[in-house]
Amino acid sequence: QVQLMESGGGLVQPGGSLRLSCAASERISSINTMAWYRQAPGKQRELVAIIISGGSTNYADSVKGRFTISSDNAKNTVYLQMNSLKPEDTAVYYCNTKYFVFLQLKETWGQGTQVTVSS
Repeated sequence: QVQLMESGGGLVQPGGSLRLSCAASERISSINTMAWYRQAPGKQRELVAIIISGGSTNYADSVKGRFTISSDNAKNTVYLQMNSLKPEDTAVYYCNTKYFVFLQLKETWGQGTQVTVSS
């Protein structure tokens, strides 16, 4: 079972930047998607950004133009660059991947990393 490990969270002032990283424990040969989700206290987990097989990306409307998702396949790592952070971006951020193993779709979540935007 592939494991994901997030890092890079922390406390940042409004308007600041953070870069989250998500490293997979092994190379995943048949990735369907890699994505970042977030969950704020009392709210449902929501999709923030996603890379779909082939390289296309998509973002939640609330982060478009501020967040960028990217991947480094050589390092088995996906990143989330977050700029112009707002207090409403405060949440636990989770990495997620869906991938195929012998034509079966598998899904793995990371443990989450806390992002707090506050002055």
